[in-house]
Amino acid sequence: MSSEGHWFHPVEPSPDASIRLFLLPHAGSGAIIYRDWERLLPPDIAAQAVTLPGRHNRREEETYENFWPLLEALHEAVLNDLDERPFAFFGHCLGAQLAFRLAIRMQEEGGPAPVMVGMSGWSPVGFFKPTEEQSRMPEPELIEWIKKLGSFPAEVYDNPEMLALVVPALRADLRVAGDYDDDGAGVSCPLASYGGRSDPLQEAPDAMSHWAGRTPHYLGHNEYEGGHFYIDTHAQAVTAHFAHRLQRLTAGPVG
Repeated sequence: MSSEGHWFHPVEPSPDASIRLFLLPHAGSGAIIYRDWERLLPPDIAAQAVTLPGRHNRREEETYENFWPLLEALHEAVLNDLDERPFAFFGHCLGAQLAFRLAIRMQEEGGPAPVMVGMSGWSPVGFFKPTEEQSRMPEPELIEWIKKLGSFPAEVYDNPEMLALVVPALRADLRVAGDYDDDGAGVSCPLASYGGRSDPLQEAPDAMSHWAGRTPHYLGHNEYEGGHFYIDTHAQAVTAHFAHRLQRLTAGPVG
């Protein structure tokens, strides 16, 4: 795969910030879901959005179709990019899956590990898990299906060029997400969860409550009006909540 510089946007984190934040996107997407975050976050937090192979500036690269090899590559890219500053992860949907396992992996290795993880639009229990068949549906059916699920921003469906870019990456990411099985693992760092009140991908009403058992330092669940893409409308509230807790954690020990 390409050098780790391609994984992050911007490639270089702000040198003036004291904390780094890696943002992991939903299935089929790249850095665009976090386009406003740099502006919304306080200047002491340097945000970098992750772009997985097979999309945006990495379109020519082969997409991953299995969870663990992708996690390995992402883990290596993050390790190669770290400096002395504390860092955190925030992920939405597939990005939350990857952020969660990345935090577990780093903690198990005993090296650098995130000071906090934000989980949005996904839980290891009670959330939709795609099947192999769903990832291979004919394109018109796939588009209708994801439209119904509300698992993509509305403007994508009316743009044939955008769809042509999105669908191959989406298929690969559905296979990646479906390849993951929950093993009950947890993280030792603080974790906060976020979700949309009417997210159609949340199959059990208490799905997000399962995060409380996955860390000794659970910072609670925040719910907002909207579906799976509540995060587009509520970016300001989510960034304010997450940044405030992250700043408090890096200022002193966990209370």
